[in-house]
Amino acid sequence: MTHEEHHAARTLGVGKAIAVLTSGGDAQGMNAAVRAVVRVGIFTGARVFFVHEGYQGLVDGGNHIREATWESVSMMLQLGGTVIGSARCKDFREREGRLRAAYNLVKLGITNLCVIGGDGSLTGADTFRSEWSDLLSDLQKAGKITAEEAMKSSYLNIVGLVGSIDNDFCGTDMTIGTDSALHRIIEIVDAITTTAQSHQRTFVLEVMGRHCGYLALVTSLSCGADWVFIPECPPDDDWEDHLCRRLSETRTRGSRLNIIIVAEGAIDKQGKPITSEDIKNLVVKRLGYDTRVTVLGHVQRGGTPSAFDRILGSRMGVEAVMALLEGTPDTPACVVSLSGNQAVRLPLMECVQVTKDVTKAMNEKKFEEAMKLRGRSFMNNWEVYKLLAHVRPPVSKTGLHTVAVMNVGAPAAGMNAAVRSTVRIGLILGNRVLVVHDGFEGLAKGQIEEAGWSYVGGWIGQGGSKLGTKRTLPKKSLEQISANITKFNIQGLIIIGGFEAYTGGLELMDGRKQYDELCIPFVIIPATVSNNVPGSDFSVGADTALNTICTTCDRIKQSAAGTKRRVFIIETMGGYCGYLATMAGLAAGADAAYIFEEAFTIRDLQANVEHLVQKMKTTVKRGLVLRNEKCNENYTTDFIFNLYSEEGKGIFDSRKNVLGHMQQGGSPTPFDRNFATKMGAKAMNWMTGKIKESYRNGRIFANTPDSGCVLGMRKRALVFQPVTELKDQTDFEHRIPKEQWWLKLRPILKILAKYEIDLDTSEHAHLEHISRKRSGEAPV
Repeated sequence: MTHEEHHAARTLGVGKAIAVLTSGGDAQGMNAAVRAVVRVGIFTGARVFFVHEGYQGLVDGGNHIREATWESVSMMLQLGGTVIGSARCKDFREREGRLRAAYNLVKLGITNLCVIGGDGSLTGADTFRSEWSDLLSDLQKAGKITAEEAMKSSYLNIVGLVGSIDNDFCGTDMTIGTDSALHRIIEIVDAITTTAQSHQRTFVLEVMGRHCGYLALVTSLSCGADWVFIPECPPDDDWEDHLCRRLSETRTRGSRLNIIIVAEGAIDKQGKPITSEDIKNLVVKRLGYDTRVTVLGHVQRGGTPSAFDRILGSRMGVEAVMALLEGTPDTPACVVSLSGNQAVRLPLMECVQVTKDVTKAMNEKKFEEAMKLRGRSFMNNWEVYKLLAHVRPPVSKTGLHTVAVMNVGAPAAGMNAAVRSTVRIGLILGNRVLVVHDGFEGLAKGQIEEAGWSYVGGWIGQGGSKLGTKRTLPKKSLEQISANITKFNIQGLIIIGGFEAYTGGLELMDGRKQYDELCIPFVIIPATVSNNVPGSDFSVGADTALNTICTTCDRIKQSAAGTKRRVFIIETMGGYCGYLATMAGLAAGADAAYIFEEAFTIRDLQANVEHLVQKMKTTVKRGLVLRNEKCNENYTTDFIFNLYSEEGKGIFDSRKNVLGHMQQGGSPTPFDRNFATKMGAKAMNWMTGKIKESYRNGRIFANTPDSGCVLGMRKRALVFQPVTELKDQTDFEHRIPKEQWWLKLRPILKILAKYEIDLDTSEHAHLEHISRKRSGEAPV
C-alpha cells in the first residue's frame, strides 16, 4: 500500500457533498450509522448533510436539510431509534415529490445519498436514481436550475444501509437493529420465565415479523421454546395435536412452564393466519393449562442499541462513505452489509429482487423455496430448532456411544447454553452423555455423572458455568485421566472453554504417545470473554462481556457529560488480547483504546493527551479511554491515570475505573446463546461421526491429527481445525492468535475519534453478486 493511496482517503471527498437520511420503521443502531457517515465523510474532506424526517425532508427541503458538524453527532451512539427522524412519505412516491427532492439536492450541490432503511426505502432510492437525468432536464426546462447546475449534478450516487429489526432483507446476514430487538425480546422472555415457573403457566409470546420469522426463530432457539410459528414454514395440518402432545411431554419431563413463540405473520399451510389468541384457546380447551398471551409490540424497536448493532452501524457507515465516494455513473446502486464478519457490497436491486422472490414464493405457498431464499444461516437455525424442539429423545437406555462434556478455563456467559445443546443433541443422536465437573481436574478425580434430558433444563439463559470450570491443565494428571476414560468408558470428549481448553487439547494430543486411552476424538468449542482462542474469529461469551462493558461506559459517559471536562480511563479484561478494549472502544465511542497488539510509546500517550486537550475546547467536554489489562507492563492503568492527571491539570480532571470480574458474569446475550447452541449441536454431530470412524477391533482408536479439533467461526463458516495445525498460528507466550481479524477495525475507531490518520483503503469490499453468495455462503 503506497503513501499516495493512503493519502487518497483523506482527500477522496474534497468538493463532494453527501446527504444521509433514515427512512421507514426505526431500528436501534441507525444513529451509529449516521454518526459514522458524518464523521468519515468529514474526514475525507466531504460536506455532509442531515436530511431530517426521511424522504419527507428531502421533498420539503429548506430547514429539513442541514449541514452536519463533527460535534453534532456526539453522544448519539448509545441512543435508540433515529435522532434525525424518520417518516412514512407519500409525496416521494409521486414523481412530483421526487422532482422537488431533486431540486433541493441540486441547489445544495449534493450528488451522494446514503439511505438507511428497509427494503421499501431502498427501492424508492433506486427509482429516484434511475429517473435522475430526466428529473434534471425537467427542472432545467422549467427554468428552476441552470445548465451549469445540471452539469455539476449530472449523476446521483446511492448507497443503502439496511436498518430493519426484522432481518428480512436478503443478501445481508444481519440488518441494523436485529440484534438489539433480540436483546429486548430475550430480556422479556427471561422475566416471563420466572413468573411462569412460579405458577406452572404456559406463555404465548408474539414477536414482530409480518413476513419474516427471523426474530421468532432466533428467540425460540435462544430461550429453548417449546414451539415456534413462523410465516416461512407453516406447521403440518395436524399441528394442533402435535403441539398439545409436545406441551404435555415437556410437563411430564418435569418442566413447570411452556413457552410458545409466534411471529405476527404466522400462517398455516392454507395461508390462514395463526394468532396468539387461537393458540391460547387451543391450549386451554385441550389441556386446561393456565395460559397467558403477551404481545411484545413496539418494545422491540426501543431501548439502546446493543454493542453488535453499534459496531455494525459504524462499520457499515464507513463502508457506505467509501462506496459513495468511489462510485461512478456506471456503478449500480449498492447495499453495504455484513457477511460473517466481512463487509460486502451487493447490488441493491438484486437484493430487493430476492427479497421480493421470498414474498412471491410464500404467496404461492412454495414454502421450501422461501426458506432456501432466506439463506443458509436461516436454514441452519431452523434445523437446530427442529432437532431440539421436535425430535423425541430415544427411550432405550443403552447409549450408542459415550461422550463426555466439560468446561475449562474462566467462566464465560453461554457456556451453559453450549453444554445444554451438546447434551440434548447427544441424547437425540442416541448417545450416552456424561458431564464432567471442574474441568480437567474433575476428569482426573472422577467427578463425572450421567446427564439426562432434564439435567440441563433451564440452562440456556444462565450465566457462568453450572458444571464448574477450572484453569488446571491436564498434563500433570494424564495417568488419572486415562484411568477415568477407561472406567467411565468415555469414547469422545467435548471441551467448552478458553485458551486453557486449547492448550489442554494440545497436551492430550501429546499424551497419546504415552497413553492409548487418550486416543479418542475430542473437539474444543471456544468459550472465553477474551476471544483469544486460535482458529475462531468469535468465542462464546465475548459478546456478553462486550455488552457489559458498553453499558458501563454509557453510564460513565453520562456522568462525565454532567460534570464536564472529565476524562475516564477504563481497564478491560482480555489478558493480552485487545479484542474487548477495541470493540468496546468502537461501540462506546472511546477516544483511544490501548492494546498489546498495537505497541504504543510515551509519544503516543502524549499525542492522546494533547488530543483530549483540544477536545475540551469543543462542545464535547469529556473523554473516554480504554486500556486492556495487559497492554503494557510499565504503562499501567495507574501510570496512564497519573500521566493524564498531571498533563490535564487545569484543563480536565481524570478518573479511573477497573471493570474486573463483572465482565465474566451476567446472563448471556441472544448472540451468545444462539452461537453456543449451534456450536454445541455441530460439535456433537461431528463427534458422533468421528467415533463411528474410529472403531478398530471393537474399540475406539483415534490417532490422526483431525481427531482433535477446534470448532471455530472463520469469516463465514463454522469449521473444524486440528489443534496441531493451529500451533503455528499461536503466540503461546501471550496466549493469542498471531493474526486477528478485528485489528483492521482499529483505524475506524481512530477516525471516529477525530484522529488525523491514514485509512488503509486496500481492505475494501468489492461488489459481489447475491446469487453466488446464496450457494457459497457458509452456515453461521
